[in-house]
Order: sequence, then structure tokens, then C-alpha cells
Amino acid sequence: MKQSDRRHAIAHREAIMGIALVIVHFIWWYGFAYGLGKKPVEEYTYVFGFPAWFFYSCIVGFIFMVILVITVVKLYFKEVPFEPEKEETKL
Repeated sequence: MKQSDRRHAIAHREAIMGIALVIVHFIWWYGFAYGLGKKPVEEYTYVFGFPAWFFYSCIVGFIFMVILVITVVKLYFKEVPFEPEKEETKL
């Protein structure tokens, strides 16, 4: 397999992981924002002065995603050189 093919395969796999992270973040945000936020305002519960839907969807969701992205990058992403390797010529 050529070096460029390997690099493209790695980049494709990492792009799929990035898309999966975005989908996880959207599901988290949407679930808490619209799940807890569809009650009347008078029935909201508050966490640290924020409505619970906002606290869990935006604040906790952000912290969760930062930790998740750092973990995924450290465990699954590889460093790939930008330049293709030069093949050594035989004498």
C-alpha cells in the first residue's frame, strides 16, 4: 500500500470519528435542552442559578465534550506526515 493511500485511510477514519463526536454532542445538547426545557418557565429547576436545561445541555455538555474529544484524540488519532516518504533508490 502506498504512503498516500495509508494517509488518506487514516484521515478518512479520523473524519468519521469527528462526525460521530458532533452527532454525540448534538444529541446531548438537544436531549437536555428540549427534554428539560419544554416545561413552563414556572416549573423550571435551577442549578447554580441556571435553568437545569441550560446547565446540563450547555455547561455540562461542553465539559463532557471537551473530555471526550481529548480522550478520542489521544487514543485513536495518529500523527501523519504531510510529505510522502521518498523511496530509496537501489544502486
